[in-house]
Parts: sequence; structure tokens; C-alpha cells
Amino acid sequence: MINSFTAKYTKIPSGYMGQLIEWPEVVTEGESFEECHLMLKDALKEMIEAYKQLGKEIPYYQSIFEQITVEA
Repeated sequence: MINSFTAKYTKIPSGYMGQLIEWPEVVTEGESFEECHLMLKDALKEMIEAYKQLGKEIPYYQSIFEQITVEA
């Protein structure tokens, strides 16, 4: 089964933090954006495998995300 997840990347003092919107427990950090991106993909694969081994349901959501722009 192929599914998509939405990644959120935040600039932090040590580099970048990556987290999945639909599955907030999948989170990682990297010194560069590219490293964080690769580590987040790996963390997702590892979490899916762990959930399968534990017989837990993988959280698949049908979500709609929208950016809203306002003047601040």
C-alpha cells in the first residue's frame, strides 16, 4: 500500500527539525535540510515497521491542508 504523509520542517539552532503532520510521533533532526529529510523518511519507515511488529494500526488520515495568508 502506498500512502502519503505531510512533512513539516522547522529551522532550529542546530539545523532542522522534521515532523509528520499526520503522525506527530515521527520526528527527527538534522544538521541540514537534506539530512533532516532523509532521516525523517527513515524514521517513518522504522515507525511503520515497529507498528506492524506490535500489531498496531498505522494512522492513515485523509486530511486537507491549506495555507492561509494574512497581513500581520
